[in-house]
Amino acid sequence: MRNGVINIYKERGFTSHDVVAKLRGILKQKKIGHTGTLDPEAEGVLPVCLGTGTKLCDMLTDRDKTYETILLLGQSTVTQDITGAVTACAEVTVTEENVKEAVMSFLGTYEQIPPMYSALKVGGRKLCDLAREGIEVERKARQVTIYEIEILDIRLPEVRMSVSCSKGTYIRTLCHDIGEKLGCHGCMKELLRTRSGAFFMQDSIRLSEVEQLRDEGRLSEVILPVDRMFEAFPAVVLKPQREKTGYNGNPLKKTDVEPEDEQSGQVRVYDRQGTFVGIYEYRREQKQYRPVKMFYEKQRETI
Repeated sequence: MRNGVINIYKERGFTSHDVVAKLRGILKQKKIGHTGTLDPEAEGVLPVCLGTGTKLCDMLTDRDKTYETILLLGQSTVTQDITGAVTACAEVTVTEENVKEAVMSFLGTYEQIPPMYSALKVGGRKLCDLAREGIEVERKARQVTIYEIEILDIRLPEVRMSVSCSKGTYIRTLCHDIGEKLGCHGCMKELLRTRSGAFFMQDSIRLSEVEQLRDEGRLSEVILPVDRMFEAFPAVVLKPQREKTGYNGNPLKKTDVEPEDEQSGQVRVYDRQGTFVGIYEYRREQKQYRPVKMFYEKQRETI
């Protein structure tokens, strides 16, 4: 079984679930999960976790992201993108300066109402399933943060821009909200995710390339080891007599590892063979390393 993370370029027409299903067939393993849904018509970076790397899914989903998008002014739709039925139209009489001012006003934190056509659940049901049945429910606004917006091109009624934002931000909704602020409606025409956390589009590969690398025996070149996600943390090594303690995810004393210096914050824990065991955090008040996330699997469980 392969363990780690692979940076996939999700192509248009595939759901994130489709990507996982296809990878299961290509790699001949079931333990695979993605790190954040991209709409079928969207393209771009989709980190996919393999084997023990699936324990990273929730951690990678929480990362900040960057998108390139095209905002189409003059209409709003039920889905807030051009795939949905048009609900309102208006003549676009705004100037480029009006557009720039409206777009930049969304910098920082703002209250965003999630769209009905989304995978969020209310009462155990996905909003998109309710929307397809013609049911609209009240959604609570959520705080999202727009860290940076760069307007790349304005050719009214279209505005192309790059957006860096916090997790949970809907770019479709941002486009809708900008259109409403301008008073002429708006929806998203295109979406390209160029970054997800530490994963960038220029390093991503398509499913066809994964298949080719598999046939050439070169998959290891594109699968990032799990511990690479924590390179910023210092590393400690279990002493031989304490390896079983570490494998079982038990607390560790500073004398159980090398170096024995008290480390502040989180550390990567390895055994003496270089196997990544997990992430621990040193707590000075208890004088112990406590487990945060375990990645060790017994040898008999691996293929």
